[in-house]
Amino acid sequence: MRRNIAGSSPFEPIIGFSRAVVVGDHVHVSGTGPVGAEPADVETQTRHALSIIRTSLEKAGARLEDVVRTRMYLTNVEDWETVGRVHGEFFGSIRPAATMVVVAALLNPSWRIEIEADAVAGSAPKN
Repeated sequence: MRRNIAGSSPFEPIIGFSRAVVVGDHVHVSGTGPVGAEPADVETQTRHALSIIRTSLEKAGARLEDVVRTRMYLTNVEDWETVGRVHGEFFGSIRPAATMVVVAALLNPSWRIEIEADAVAGSAPKN
């Protein structure tokens, strides 16, 4: 059974996408830009995007600890270390499969980062 999770992006109804889609115990979180943190530096934008992802996962019945894959899209290659450090703060002990790609542009020209995540709800070790 499929369940769509709405977010707060103004682009969801225009483009026709969900913040996340749940199928069984799999949660697929859409590319998440730093909506609301556009004027900030890449560190702040990355934290903001990951916070949006965390909230989406929780709405879907999952946690950051359940994330098995992330994809990070950067507009500036020079940002990779900062983005990687923040990613490590969120996922350092979780260690999902991760990809970091430099792209020419993102949907909003002021975004320096966009992140996707896939999770399997309940897959994290219990504390």
